[in-house]
Amino acid sequence: MRIHVVNPNTTEAMTDKIAAAARAVAAVGTDIIAGQSPMGPASIEGYYDEALALPGLLQAIRAADAEGADGHVIACFDDTGLDAARAVATAPVIGIGEAAFHVATLVADRFSVVTTLSLSIRPIEHNLSRYGLKSRCARVRAADVPVLSLEERNPAACARISREIDAAIAEEGAETIVLGCAGMADLAAELSAQHGLPVIDGVAAAVGLMETLVRLGHRTSRLGAWRPSPPKPYAGLLADFAL
Repeated sequence: MRIHVVNPNTTEAMTDKIAAAARAVAAVGTDIIAGQSPMGPASIEGYYDEALALPGLLQAIRAADAEGADGHVIACFDDTGLDAARAVATAPVIGIGEAAFHVATLVADRFSVVTTLSLSIRPIEHNLSRYGLKSRCARVRAADVPVLSLEERNPAACARISREIDAAIAEEGAETIVLGCAGMADLAAELSAQHGLPVIDGVAAAVGLMETLVRLGHRTSRLGAWRPSPPKPYAGLLADFAL
């Protein structure tokens, strides 16, 4: 089984961290093919970054799909480009945000999300509503940690994330925590032991769910919203993106 894990931003250190988290949970016989967008922002923080990350992300997914990937994991917690990727890829596609939310509901009645900047709170809340899971989420919290500060272990950033987890438990009665950024992937086990509750990393959750989808033989339905767009010319810089 070959699972393509793609970082939608262009920061190589973040891609390396995501790849390590994916390989740590992959089953024997699962090959993790990690990559990143060939163009776009260094990090995705807000709607503008998300929009400009899409062309490179879709280019990376189309290339891996053509090379025979069995599934694709989008390693951005905002689930950047998830709908478009499902429409273009022949293999199934999972976003780490959606995966983490669903796994959280399997181990707790209510969960809280700890993300990076407050700019990310509304997009995450929007996704929770889309997925029908907003009632299961007690609150989306921001640790005021820029994404790029998580490239390498940063004691100050780790302390802020830990404080938000303490607050989520004390103030909302959170029963599990979802880490709202792929850059936090290496912190999940440590934070779980420290705080005494499940702390869910979306990269690990998505890899596990993708392995299940591939083994079951399920692919994206083409009967509704995720049908490929009808062929048409694309102009300018996007000419090569025509299907």
